[in-house]
Amino acid sequence: MKKEELPPSLTGESPPPAPKSCFGRDDLIEEVVVLAEGLTPVALIGAGGIGKTSIALTVLHHDRVKERFGENRRFIRCDQFPATLGHLLNRLSKITGAGIENPEDLTPLRPFLSSKEMVIVLDNAESILDPKGTDAVEIYDLVEELSELPTLCLCITSRISTIPPECKTLEVPVLSMDAARRAFYNIYKCDKGSDLVNNILEQLDFHPLSITLLATVAHHNKWGIDRRAREWEERRTSVLQTRHKKSLAAAIELSLASPMFQELGPDARALLGVVAFFPQGVSENNIDWLLPTISNGSDTLDGFCVLSLTSRSTDGFITMLAPLRDYLSPKDPKSSPLLCAVKECYFTQMSVNLSPQNPGFGETRWIVFEDINVEHLLDVFTEIDANTSGIWKTCTDFMAHLGSHKPRLTLLAPKIEGLPDDHHCKIGCLIELSMSLSSTGNYAESKGVLGRALTLGRERGRDDEVALMLCHLSHINFHVHLCGEGIQQAQEALEIYVQYGDKVEQARCLIRLAWLFHEDGQLENAEQIASSFDWHGELFGIHAALALLFLDEERFDDTHVHAVRAKSYATEDACNLGYAIMLQALIWHRQDRVEEAKSEVLRAAEVFQKLVSSWGMERCKKLLKRIQETG
Repeated sequence: MKKEELPPSLTGESPPPAPKSCFGRDDLIEEVVVLAEGLTPVALIGAGGIGKTSIALTVLHHDRVKERFGENRRFIRCDQFPATLGHLLNRLSKITGAGIENPEDLTPLRPFLSSKEMVIVLDNAESILDPKGTDAVEIYDLVEELSELPTLCLCITSRISTIPPECKTLEVPVLSMDAARRAFYNIYKCDKGSDLVNNILEQLDFHPLSITLLATVAHHNKWGIDRRAREWEERRTSVLQTRHKKSLAAAIELSLASPMFQELGPDARALLGVVAFFPQGVSENNIDWLLPTISNGSDTLDGFCVLSLTSRSTDGFITMLAPLRDYLSPKDPKSSPLLCAVKECYFTQMSVNLSPQNPGFGETRWIVFEDINVEHLLDVFTEIDANTSGIWKTCTDFMAHLGSHKPRLTLLAPKIEGLPDDHHCKIGCLIELSMSLSSTGNYAESKGVLGRALTLGRERGRDDEVALMLCHLSHINFHVHLCGEGIQQAQEALEIYVQYGDKVEQARCLIRLAWLFHEDGQLENAEQIASSFDWHGELFGIHAALALLFLDEERFDDTHVHAVRAKSYATEDACNLGYAIMLQALIWHRQDRVEEAKSEVLRAAEVFQKLVSSWGMERCKKLLKRIQETG
């Protein structure tokens, strides 16, 4: 059989020069070089401007790659010709030197491509591999066949992850701080020790293109350190455009113009803006209640990830690089109907009853994972829409959620304290702010905030709020060992609740007084608390508190008496019954009766499990751990 003759080999086209520097990519470049030496196809995937092309060109000009492939190193810019099969085949023939005019498929090119070892980079391949583009199926099949040729190492750089399965996929990450600094100062050669530069690099999420553009703009304009920082704070990503019209906006808009993005539907841009608005992105676990108006929310978010506009974090959020967030986030949040709808969903979720006795209390723990998003939402809307009904009420709800599930300080504090004294929500906000501070152990600051709120409450004659604040102040004074002051405040609050006939709050005052008397060494007064009233409803709390006090004194007989009474008053409340069982477990634990203690904790856990009370379950787990460690 006569051997098939090959067309005369043409010179082909040499690849563009390598970048002068490619900071922080040594390990990734080495990995791609090893794959190229083994003729293993590889795909570099990542967002626009992440450095995929720089890595590919550095690999093409690497000494070991040049030694292995010689002149057979080719580079095809896929965004420089129409995304049709014919144009791709023509470009492939020309750039490799195959010399085949207007091939209709890969058949006439295959003998040439199989005749020598070659490395070919398909750069910006998203423009031809877009599954919604022209000739999408045929182009994908062609690229897949190229990846399977035994003499060819195919290297793809792409923003989309729709690549042949034969390709080894490498996600290109952002730079490290050290690499980002070196990249910036490679262009802008002043102020190399500036903390302001470090701060801006962090705000850019160490995104290579953004760093290069900012350094270039600063270099062109000869900005000093203060001017550079001021320009960034005032204009953010809008400053990222050089005199040569290279910009971050152009890189982002290229992705948004793709057929695949357009196929995501009319809500895609608005949803992308919502993802961009929130520092944490959007939680995939909460799409159903957070985006009720988006029928295909999960599919659209998947599409963003495929396009490298977003990525999935380890905690289940669809998130976005900071420069993309800054560019895509709505400049006027109030003008985005979808963002405003998401805001109302968040506000509704925070308006629920936070009592641990509430069967749905465990479900409110979603705030633990989305607190940064909610805080940012409130920070923005209290600034631009401060008079909206419910905005400040939601601030109090947010801090209550934090206090219950994730005690921490909040950046909303200065805004709350800055509200006018006659603002109808100021007292409520100050109360929740004080409780939030108290939950983090900032008792002195908490007491100061609550003192200002108490003054406002007295001026307005709001006795119900005054009594509530007195109770909180007595709690704070208990923790800072100012028991005399705390007793006076609890007694004043008790008098107000007696006037109102509010037995529930009276009982809570009595519980607080019992603890204060005990801390102050007035155990006799603490003992008398329970006999002061004879209603059934809240006596559980009083007797439970007294049982704990006597347990602290190791007066086990008295402890047992009050534990039994507490349990008798818990029969109508399953949650209190669980606590009563835990109380008995504590007693057995203190008396070194380990097995009985374990048994009671497990009984309590069963009660809380039926109630779906994560708060109670967590307490059971901690107590069981203590018992096991000491047993």
